[in-house]
Amino acid sequence: MEKKEQWSSRLGFILSSAGAAIGLGAIWKFPYVTGQSGGGAFLLLFVVFTLLIGLPMLVSEFIIGRGSGREAVSAYQKLAPSSLWTVIGKLGVAGCFLLLSFYSVVGGWVLIYTLMALGGQVISSGENYGALFGQITGSPMITIGGLAAFLLINVAVIASGVQNGIEKANKYMMPLLFLFFIILVIRSLTLDGAMEGVRFFLQPDFSNITAEAVLYALGQSFFSLAVGFSCMVTYSSYLNKSVSIPASAGSVALMNVFVSILAGLAIFPVVFAFGFEPAEGPGLLFIVLPSVFSQMPFGSVFLFLFLLLFLFATLTSSFSLLEIIVAAFLKTQASRKKIAAIAGAVVFLAGIPAALSFSLLANVQLFDKTVFDATDYLVSNILLPLGNLLIALFIAWRMNRELVREEFMLSRQFPGGIYSAWYLLMKWLVPLTIVIVFINTTGLFK
Repeated sequence: MEKKEQWSSRLGFILSSAGAAIGLGAIWKFPYVTGQSGGGAFLLLFVVFTLLIGLPMLVSEFIIGRGSGREAVSAYQKLAPSSLWTVIGKLGVAGCFLLLSFYSVVGGWVLIYTLMALGGQVISSGENYGALFGQITGSPMITIGGLAAFLLINVAVIASGVQNGIEKANKYMMPLLFLFFIILVIRSLTLDGAMEGVRFFLQPDFSNITAEAVLYALGQSFFSLAVGFSCMVTYSSYLNKSVSIPASAGSVALMNVFVSILAGLAIFPVVFAFGFEPAEGPGLLFIVLPSVFSQMPFGSVFLFLFLLLFLFATLTSSFSLLEIIVAAFLKTQASRKKIAAIAGAVVFLAGIPAALSFSLLANVQLFDKTVFDATDYLVSNILLPLGNLLIALFIAWRMNRELVREEFMLSRQFPGGIYSAWYLLMKWLVPLTIVIVFINTTGLFK
């Protein structure tokens, strides 16, 4: 068994936790969902729900992790021994495994596009970007190669440990991510017609908001902070007692909201300036943006910067997914490097069917969905809401309340009213919200 590791600083913990939260959800999914849901009104709802739903859940996972001092599986075993609550950690590991298996497929696409953009092979005159995307995702060799390369990067970082691997990578990647975003936002805002996109994104118009959009904003609020699979339980188990949990969680939540806003300011002004529709859907990154950047001076450079920051965000999120799997097996006599290598290899094998869902296995259907889409649906619409609900119930109804309060108040003595408000949210509002979102996304009673 290896010696218990810790983050070297509060900043390292915050950057790593923010990196876990900032990924596909913030940079890819959030902009196109915002575009489909009316722009500014959806953004406002997302921010409110993040503070009322996502942030309390993040605080909860931090408290469970540091309060137990254990990774996801052992945390619940220590806090609620010989009870059914221990299934939460196992659900988290299984969920992260499934999520990483198809998340790494998309990560492979991003890696391939980034390397192609570096070589100037994405943007060219008369290019059909939809056909290019179909060509890449439809090639078994390319998609499996991208999957393998993406996971190799993850294995290398996780094998190096908490301080020398995850923390060090995030200390470089996260500042660069913000720097590239600011460069892209400045360029985006200087385009003719950009202000129309800014108004669409920042000016609330509730006439375009539907009940479905409200519920989607609710779901996005806790999905976007990487809560539900106990990734943050594992990360916070490495956290020193001198660090304030609510303050750190608040920093992570605000960084995530800030990145979501930067993503909108980088994308919508460009989309409007060149006459594209803001509700283009999932093809926004791989099809629409190359088309847009191809019409801009130095478009290849800006496309490369955007893909590079997206790659960084995708990697920092995937680190947390692989870490929860590896940490669960560190109780054995095997070394971290060996466990990381084995975990990476198993995830790679599990990810092959999802990678081939657009080529050799395109006709294979599970519940009328491709393997990729079925795995995505299982993780996002069933396992993740279930994990969030169980964690919310655990923190409010099962975990020792004195320990919960102690961890909440450590390092910074907040007014008692803040703790009471958070506890009430976790006891009633958050579980009810998760149930509503679950019913909506699964169509349980339709």
